[in-house]
Amino acid sequence: MGAVVTPGSRGKIDPAASSGGPLIPIGALAQRTRCNIETIRFYEKIGVLPKPARTEGGHRAYGRAHVERLTFVRRARELGFTLDEVRTLLRLAEAANVSCAEAKDLAAIHLAGVKTKIADLRAMQKTLTTLIAQCDARGDAADLPGCPLIETLLGAA
Repeated sequence: MGAVVTPGSRGKIDPAASSGGPLIPIGALAQRTRCNIETIRFYEKIGVLPKPARTEGGHRAYGRAHVERLTFVRRARELGFTLDEVRTLLRLAEAANVSCAEAKDLAAIHLAGVKTKIADLRAMQKTLTTLIAQCDARGDAADLPGCPLIETLLGAA
């Protein structure tokens, strides 16, 4: 991979982000964390993932801390946390004296949103089931004008 350029003219780097073992290229980071390369670059751009060191050839070189942080972010995103919520969780995870209360409160608010979405999805399921049943009740008769589903979407039902 080549020698690693120390932080300097290429921008600030979190020193802990490149320490602790061998450095890996972005493709290896993507594979190890099951995260898309474009997503990794995006997370760097918005500051969720610290900028990595660079090789003499200018390639990104990631350390163990990048792997851990990106895995944390991916898991939080899989649970549906927004990027702002992820930033808060990262801040809590990096705090010297981690208190579970703030993380719990954030998760409880998020859970309430998830429950609301589930209720909305169930209502959509019920409505669609009803509309499909209305279409089924009509059969395949080509001589019947209109369609209950289309009429509902048009607001005519």
